[in-house]
Amino acid sequence: MTGKEVIRKLHKLGFVVDHVTGSHYILIGPNRQRTVVPVHGSRDLRRGTLLAIMKQAGATEETFRRL
Repeated sequence: MTGKEVIRKLHKLGFVVDHVTGSHYILIGPNRQRTVVPVHGSRDLRRGTLLAIMKQAGATEETFRRL
């Protein structure tokens, strides 16, 4: 899953882009939680990075798959 795809899924969970620093998008969630998503073109995120983003967002793998 690419960084852009993850950002789209986070938008569906209520996250909005706060700002961008280089290739890293900083998003703020509905409960003021913050998560950072690296966007490096069409490269897929590593599994550990994706799991860390889901943990920061408070979402499960199942929730992410359904979006």
